[in-house]
Amino acid sequence: MAEKVKLYGVEVSPFVCRVKYALNLKGVNYEFIQEDLDNKSPDLLKYNPVLKNVPVLRLLHNGNPISESLVIIEYIDDVWKGVPIMPKDAYEKAQARFWAKFFVDKCHPAIFKAIGSHGEKQDVAEAHEHLQFLENELNVKGSKFFGGDNMGLIDICATFIGYWVGAAEEALGIEVVTKDKFPKVIEWAHNCINCQVVKDDLPSRESLIAYYTRRFGKA
Repeated sequence: MAEKVKLYGVEVSPFVCRVKYALNLKGVNYEFIQEDLDNKSPDLLKYNPVLKNVPVLRLLHNGNPISESLVIIEYIDDVWKGVPIMPKDAYEKAQARFWAKFFVDKCHPAIFKAIGSHGEKQDVAEAHEHLQFLENELNVKGSKFFGGDNMGLIDICATFIGYWVGAAEEALGIEVVTKDKFPKVIEWAHNCINCQVVKDDLPSRESLIAYYTRRFGKA
């Protein structure tokens, strides 16, 4: 079947992979264009002139580009039928957006900062403070995924914890997100990466370990 979109990105980027998982959930065929962020292509600069970054989704029927992973995912959910990513109920949809934004704006940067500092105590404590909110919420929900039995917006984001964080911890010889402190978060994140639509498009663990070692060096 012919591709309907082009996705510009970097193979190891969790932001780019979020979009891949949403496309996989909907069964949308796409062409992946690997970018070099040290030498950005003319197409990337053309289709995302404001942020000049990945991911960018370009629609082949009209050439229109869309950038920013969460924006792209909501667009995919609006346009293509199949497994819903966002809830239909307005309140539940607002809650899904809230928790996804919390993860993207608070949890992800704090975890990345803790990784980048090689597990500096204050940075890890900040990451743990944010993760505790997720742990508490997951304890209340008691479901496989954040919104129930199906993968949704924040679950797609949580693949970062389930896969990328572990690779970074192995590369640097540190521990940031541990099962003894966040059992529900770890269980949830593993449920997310064990979905077939995610497993089919995970970058190799070796490539992630090499990336984090190259970026942050060893402790």
